[in-house]
Amino acid sequence: MSKKKLSIVVSCFNEEEALPMFYKAISNVAEKMDNLDFEFLFVDDGSSDNTLKLLKKYSSHDDKVRFISFSRNFGKEAAMYAGLKESTGDYITVMDADLQDPPSLLPEMYRLIALEGYDIVATRRVSRSGEPKIRSFFARQFYKLINKMTDRVEIVDGARDFRLMTRQVVDSILSLGEYNRFSKGLFSFVGFKTKYLEYENIKRIAGNTKWSFMGLFKYAIDGIIAFTTMPLSWPIYFGVLFIFISLILFIIMICKSFIVSSLFAIITLLLFIFGLLFVFVGNIGLYLAKDYLENKKRPIYIVKETDKDL
Repeated sequence: MSKKKLSIVVSCFNEEEALPMFYKAISNVAEKMDNLDFEFLFVDDGSSDNTLKLLKKYSSHDDKVRFISFSRNFGKEAAMYAGLKESTGDYITVMDADLQDPPSLLPEMYRLIALEGYDIVATRRVSRSGEPKIRSFFARQFYKLINKMTDRVEIVDGARDFRLMTRQVVDSILSLGEYNRFSKGLFSFVGFKTKYLEYENIKRIAGNTKWSFMGLFKYAIDGIIAFTTMPLSWPIYFGVLFIFISLILFIIMICKSFIVSSLFAIITLLLFIFGLLFVFVGNIGLYLAKDYLENKKRPIYIVKETDKDL
């Protein structure tokens, strides 16, 4: 009976300092889990350092190592999607190369799927030690906000992209072909029986984080846009509020027998007009949102070279 295969998808962007330590750590785990075949699938997301050179070196002497190199930096979401799409394993996990996702958890993650019937075994940090306090504060507020705005999809606070999934789960995720991807939401959207393993935050083993505060803020906005159209309805609520205020002011004008200043009258008229505009724009936005989410056809990533080219 042939062994099952576990694919480890690793997105890399300028990770030449961390890669040797990650490769050693994941190779040690693979040796211990000798009941499985392994595939290490690295996705070079347009690195400008020696990341690709290292991946070619590993691939040349280790049959388990495969790589995909993008024509430019397309972002982590595109790298994860490419890795999931090109993976061939019965089980697939997504990891970062900086060892903030501990490879030592993989045996327990596999046990929970193989023996206890889970479809996904995910990880979440129970602390944010080592992070700037302001960053941690905004991260917690983001999870609270997005969970209030999304319907029937929970984005778990502290959840990492690091998770072990069955092939059925990955195929379901790949079937969601949207261009603007927010994987934390997609993982939750597809459902399936999920178990979370909790662990304390781990600092990067080497190198610097690629996520600036503004980068994380943009990522949060992308997540909100990807999983809810609620912000597009906000102009309607503001419009109704402005119309309501303008009507109150109009009643005041009537009660005062039109003895009001011209400025007061102008403000009342402007509030009414802007209220109507917000209502109209909000309605148009709701329709555009549906069209926007469906009609983008640009490629998620472009491959420049792979291990098959060696």
